[in-house]
Amino acid sequence: MRTPPVDAPPSPPDQRLAVRAAAVLAVCSVLLITLVAVRWHPLMSLDGDIADTTHRWAVDDPRMTHAFRILTDWVWDPWTMRLLCAVVVVWLVWRRSAWWTAGWLAVTCAVGTVVQQSLKAAVDRPRPVWRDPVDTAHYAAYPSGHALTATVVLGLLLWLLHHHGAGRALWRTALTVCVISVLGVGLTRIWLGVHWPSDVLGGWLLGALVVALAVLAHRRREA
Repeated sequence: MRTPPVDAPPSPPDQRLAVRAAAVLAVCSVLLITLVAVRWHPLMSLDGDIADTTHRWAVDDPRMTHAFRILTDWVWDPWTMRLLCAVVVVWLVWRRSAWWTAGWLAVTCAVGTVVQQSLKAAVDRPRPVWRDPVDTAHYAAYPSGHALTATVVLGLLLWLLHHHGAGRALWRTALTVCVISVLGVGLTRIWLGVHWPSDVLGGWLLGALVVALAVLAHRRREA
């Protein structure tokens, strides 16, 4: 007698969601990179119009600009995000002995940095240039390293809280802080005139893609 085939168990709902999210984010990321690389006129025009407007606001409102510089240079700086990641890695090892998860977190954040720097070199998009700049930045524009790093680090930490069943009050607080930080850092980069809006959008998309792929890897390791 032939043994009837055994169907594979269905994937957990959050794993299926991560697969779909990764696919959508990958398509959107590739599309945006292509449009930026070929300098698609409608996108370039929209970028320029938004950048011109926000730069005028930045010049006319020095107090807000100063506050945004503090936020972008200290609170939401990529090195601040990496330091936060390092603290969590140490905590996972020291208090939880979660070596694999700590390594997964550290490696994913490192991968995000490699993706960011590689695309900056490959796309080599010039940053906005102003006669009256309110801030300066180095390296190529696309994607925004601030937006990508904040999305990766805070996205991973949010998922870890959810994965380990954080309480409702903690979850809501963390979610609020992370959403404000990810959106806020993108706004500061555009306001300060060091990134085009599509640079920030690209950083968000790529960062979210890295998080989705990392969640899939973590889930597969646990399966």
